Amino acid sequence: MLSAALWGIMRHYFYGFPVSVMKEFFATCPKGLENLLADELTTLGAEQVRETVAGVHFKGELAIGYKACLWSRFASRIVLVLSEFQMNDDLDLYLGAHTIPWEEHFSGTSTIAVDFTGTNPAIRNTQYGALKIKDAIVDRFTKRGHVRPDVDKKSPDIRIMAHLGKGKANITLDLSGPALHQRFYRQGTGEAPLKENLACAMIARSGWAGEPMMDPMCGSGTLLIEAAFIAADMAPALRRERFGFDRWLQHDSELWQSLMMEAQVRAKRGMQRCEVKLFGCDADSRVLLKARDNAKAAGVAHLITFKQADVTKLENPLPMPAPVEGEEGQGETRQVGMLISNPPYGERLGEFPALLEVHQALGDALRRSFQGWKVSILSASPELLSCLRLRADKQYRLFNGALECQLRNYQIALDSVASQKEVAQDFANRLRKNLKTLEKWANKEGIDCYRLYDADLPEYNAAIDRYQDYLVVQEYAAPKDIPAQKTRQRLLDMVQAAIKVTGMDGEKVILKVRERQEGKQQYQKLSEEQHRMEVQEYGARLWVNLYDYLDTGLFLDHRQTRRMLGQMAKGKRFLNLFAYTGSATVHAGLGGASETTTVDMSHTYLNWAQDNMRLNSLVGRQHKFVQADCLKWLSEADDQYDLIFIDPPTFSNSKRMDESFDVQRDHLLLMQHLKRLLAADGTLVFSNNKRHFKMDLAGLEAIGLKAQNITQKTRPKDFERNQHIHNCWIITHAPEQADA
Repeated sequence: MLSAALWGIMRHYFYGFPVSVMKEFFATCPKGLENLLADELTTLGAEQVRETVAGVHFKGELAIGYKACLWSRFASRIVLVLSEFQMNDDLDLYLGAHTIPWEEHFSGTSTIAVDFTGTNPAIRNTQYGALKIKDAIVDRFTKRGHVRPDVDKKSPDIRIMAHLGKGKANITLDLSGPALHQRFYRQGTGEAPLKENLACAMIARSGWAGEPMMDPMCGSGTLLIEAAFIAADMAPALRRERFGFDRWLQHDSELWQSLMMEAQVRAKRGMQRCEVKLFGCDADSRVLLKARDNAKAAGVAHLITFKQADVTKLENPLPMPAPVEGEEGQGETRQVGMLISNPPYGERLGEFPALLEVHQALGDALRRSFQGWKVSILSASPELLSCLRLRADKQYRLFNGALECQLRNYQIALDSVASQKEVAQDFANRLRKNLKTLEKWANKEGIDCYRLYDADLPEYNAAIDRYQDYLVVQEYAAPKDIPAQKTRQRLLDMVQAAIKVTGMDGEKVILKVRERQEGKQQYQKLSEEQHRMEVQEYGARLWVNLYDYLDTGLFLDHRQTRRMLGQMAKGKRFLNLFAYTGSATVHAGLGGASETTTVDMSHTYLNWAQDNMRLNSLVGRQHKFVQADCLKWLSEADDQYDLIFIDPPTFSNSKRMDESFDVQRDHLLLMQHLKRLLAADGTLVFSNNKRHFKMDLAGLEAIGLKAQNITQKTRPKDFERNQHIHNCWIITHAPEQADA
């Protein structure tokens, strides 16, 4: 097959066609791929190759531009540079675009689109910049008596690309058409498909040289298909039907056809001699079907073996050779290969527990079954990569869109073993001990939810609550003098250990960060999962939501208090102030309260309280629900109640409240209002979560109330270590007031 340069010379001498002249091109690519792209273009014959951020400048004859479109595995687009000029204002942009001989590049019957990036004080809007260039093009055509081209933003015949930066405007013509990372074999993808040029970068940076290759979380199969293209010497754009130069007036169709023929011959020969072994696994059978369809559409299905398998059960795909008879110790060595993968790394904190489990399982599988293999893993989370428990030999910085990622290369030692020291061993031992004690106690008590761990060890600063077969891990804000990276790693180690000790599915571990919440931050919504589940507590049925809010709808430390209220409520008129989700009202209703009144400012939580009551068949006009500022409602209410429960926030300055509230500062004023509503022989249960709260006993006595501290009695077994989780008081009228 003749080279493109020799073909051009022969055409000039024998057919009278002009010899191509040097042209200036620019290739765009994702950040981190510039060096790979520059080397690739140099190999293709490009000259004066120069890297810049997210792209490479190069020069060459037209054949080089065509080759780049056909053969580049790393480029996103190849554009032909038409003009570069100084630009201060919109007039400079218009005049600069107007001087370009557009009629030499396309006719008036072609459709065009102008893409513009960059701004300056004169061009503050990219749409305005694109409009000025479009006007210049149209005006040039009409002034010369030509038909003016129409605009087609979606699928133009010719796409013009302009960039403004550092006082210069750069105008180019797109030769690629659809972005070059699109290979047109995808019949379907998973949730987060890997772009083809990034997949090729991973393969290149891994050092893969054609040995057996596996992707244990292959998704739609992109990595494996691109590896098959490389192994079979197949041009990545060979199956593409449309390019940006198809309607370009200077397009050399004969030259292009010669390059296409050469690529087709190479692909046919490459496919015939290709013996590469490629293996793909994924736990999702639906995604695996898409991968098979993609490989078939790409023409490489016969080179890839797909298998449904969970990463926790990952096995080496290469068979162990049978021992040679009569040769002791021979035939025991398994063939080694390369494992390359882009595991999910999540962008939300709540997704981490399941991903930790995946990465830990992958690391264990590599040490157990892939001794001697090379491994290359891409992730946006260094913390997740650390869960592999492997030491990286090399590390590269790549970008998946705008997301900065690390590609780490590993070598699995021949003597590597899966069993390693337990992650966060001290924490794991403590959690194991707590679980053994509390699980039996909870089953005996008839409760589904309890605190399993509460910062028992200072270096593992979090609370872990169990809700049936779910774990909610709430990280407390670390002191400012502890590095964030260290804190983060300890949290991830703790989550890994918790999954292993409890045997919980990582998908059922919810991770949150707990900080001091004040005012508008209280009960801030965290997500839109809409995940609600029913739990049991001393016979009460309650709804909890483990995902959407910082709190779940059930304060576990008040469990004993709620039980006590139920035992006290028979025949009583019950008031629940700052009611949250009404769990205390449920216990009072089940305990036989004659009527209940539930007051909260939040419409969301009041509806939740009603749902909780309906769940326990507590319905009827005797159960009232009031949405109001509790302090304002309290100052105006005049009904009498036999049993009152109030659990106010430590501090609140909600915009729906007339004034701020501080429980230490304002509790006596609160008691003055409550005294008016409390029946002569009634009981008020007052609780709050302020550390070191001090009841104003003298002030209470002065207004005719007395208080009994029942904090120890109301602190459940699972909160025994936390002396300050809450404080609780029974308040009644002083004897003389009761007699009166």
